[in-house]
Amino acid sequence: MSDARATTKPVPVPTVDSEGFWTACAGERLTVQRCGACGAAQFYPRNRCTACGSADLSLIDAAGTGTVFTFTVNHRAPTAAFAAEAPYVIALVDLDEGPRMMMNVIGCAPAEVSIGMKVRIVFEARGGMKLPQATPA
Repeated sequence: MSDARATTKPVPVPTVDSEGFWTACAGERLTVQRCGACGAAQFYPRNRCTACGSADLSLIDAAGTGTVFTFTVNHRAPTAAFAAEAPYVIALVDLDEGPRMMMNVIGCAPAEVSIGMKVRIVFEARGGMKLPQATPA
């Protein structure tokens, strides 16, 4: 029995908390949550502020720029859907607004990626959605 997921990249499934984030991504806008009580910015979208516990959260547009905090080069694709891209970079990117996001670094060779590298966010179309990815700034 074949598994269609093995040849198709996974697509996020929006939740009540993340729906606004994914809607913004569809319009190629990166957003993070901002707490109205303490001002903290956070990612991933959730129903409470991780800093103070407040439910007073709203989505704000992010600049779409950041810095590579750390990364790894994946040489073995987890499924056939990623095989053509291997080796590829998975990075933790510190957004200029503060939150840290995990994403791929695209648009350059893996050997060109470095800790501290400035990046900008671009969007990859996938299964009717758009996912944030990083590319050299």
